[in-house]
Amino acid sequence: MAKENSMGNIHEKSPWQDITEGGFVYGPGNSVYFNTGDWRVRTPKWDPEKCRQCLLCFPVCPDSSIPVLESKRQDFDFGHCKGCAICAQVCPFGAITMGDAGEGADE
Repeated sequence: MAKENSMGNIHEKSPWQDITEGGFVYGPGNSVYFNTGDWRVRTPKWDPEKCRQCLLCFPVCPDSSIPVLESKRQDFDFGHCKGCAICAQVCPFGAITMGDAGEGADE
């Protein structure tokens, strides 16, 4: 069945137009199910001895890969960390350094 669009062009109705809005989006908060850590080229290493628990690293992590439990940061969630090094750049105590992919990650 041919239809006319707003530009006056005649076109056939394509099956892809029948896909529901949002396509395959499952819903908010589903990123926890997608482990993207294998994309990492560099791996952060956390030194708890140097860490002063200032938590400056936690809010800047774009992957939410720095877990905090009872107001204290824990080691990285390597299943989601992509190795962007933002955390290492903001750490004023040198408690986070970057190594090659896989170093320090117990994957």
